[in-house]
Amino acid sequence: MSTTSKHFIHQDFLLQSDLAQKLYFDYAADQPIIDFHSHLSPADIATNKKFENISQVWLAGDHYKWRAMRTFGINEKFITGNAGDDEKFNAWAKTVPHTIRNPLFHWTHLELKNSFCITELLNEKNSSQIYEHCNSLLRGNDHTSRKFLEKYKVVYQATTDDPTDDLRFHQMAQRDSSFNIQLVPSFRPDKAFSIQDPASFIKYLSLLSEISGILITDMNSLLEALKNRVDFFHDNGCRISDHGLQQVPLANQFSTKLESEFKAFLSSKGAQPFSDPDAFVFHVLESLAKMYHQKGWVQQFHLGAIRNNNSRLLSTLGADVGVDSIGDFSHAARLSAFLNALDKEDKLTKTIIYNLNPADNAVFASMTGNFNDGSVRGKVQYGPAWWFLDQKNGMEEQLDVLSDMGLLSCFVGMITDSRSLLSFSRHEYFRRILCNLLANDMLSGILPNDEKWVGGVITSISYLNAKEYLSI
Repeated sequence: MSTTSKHFIHQDFLLQSDLAQKLYFDYAADQPIIDFHSHLSPADIATNKKFENISQVWLAGDHYKWRAMRTFGINEKFITGNAGDDEKFNAWAKTVPHTIRNPLFHWTHLELKNSFCITELLNEKNSSQIYEHCNSLLRGNDHTSRKFLEKYKVVYQATTDDPTDDLRFHQMAQRDSSFNIQLVPSFRPDKAFSIQDPASFIKYLSLLSEISGILITDMNSLLEALKNRVDFFHDNGCRISDHGLQQVPLANQFSTKLESEFKAFLSSKGAQPFSDPDAFVFHVLESLAKMYHQKGWVQQFHLGAIRNNNSRLLSTLGADVGVDSIGDFSHAARLSAFLNALDKEDKLTKTIIYNLNPADNAVFASMTGNFNDGSVRGKVQYGPAWWFLDQKNGMEEQLDVLSDMGLLSCFVGMITDSRSLLSFSRHEYFRRILCNLLANDMLSGILPNDEKWVGGVITSISYLNAKEYLSI
């Protein structure tokens, strides 16, 4: 497409000095991507899916964009409804100029530039032209799902997978000798903790029983079924788990009385109440964490979201549609008790903790230092800025707090946490912010002006630390 000579997303975007530019281009830009947390579809990747249009690859499932469109006053018909894909794209294009100072404005134009070589700013006037240009590229063989991963130099891609998943698409990718990217599952057992929703919980345990071949009648058989799935995931390349919880549960003992109560709860299919959900969740979570340690996995904890706030949209559209927000939960004592329970038995595996409320940045960053034991560099990690914090200010604040209270040089870097194959530009976004931050410190005398030394730290954060941490 024809473009003007001066683009908004130019090669020095976010790099505010010659030194920042040198650090980025010499030490970060060409590093491969290890994306250890995403919500990408393994089926799309394994089958090398070709998308009919850009709306399917870019807008479908992207609750960040849906949330912005609702805020701008776009009717739900053009967001998740029955409007045509071209109409949905035009509705997004109409919204984009009004996302000014929201990270979506940067992400949108980075993704269009890096994926389709479009440097125009998307708006309602050029919507049709850009839509057709992208679609023409998607019809070819250079913009399939795998080609997007290759274009962004992805070498390791983790997806998010329920314990009951059969992992057939990961197996398909692993058997394909022409596919050189590691497509691996991550173990996300959130539904196994949902005892406070008895109907859904009992239904889920029935499925878990069926897939594991183990009839779940009590706590021991539940843990046996989960271990069966941990073993299965491990045999299929999984080396990482993930947990999305409001809070780590209270460290209540799962007593003999609760054992009997849980058994009665199961036999009555949830009709008999269970009195201590926290004790249940803590026991199952602690038991799983010990399994991860035995396998040498990395465990992740994403904490602090209030999900599905809008019951009307939950009932009509389901979960994960852009009506989640930041919670104001208390984390410190709970998180400390959980990590300590594992550490005192020497059963604490490599761990990444993520917070959603920026008020908790220092709580999480300082917590990691309590449980590093010298066995691994950065064994317990303060994870990258996540979800609502995944923007320029949030990344800079996360890097500042991590630097103040931990070792930035040991940080494992960025993730996409996305459902879109175009979202790998978030790694570039993070790397540019990192390089500019460190260059500013060097130029102001806060850090020595030693390009090779600082550049080596940048390369490690961008790629090498995660490679070592995940044993890739």
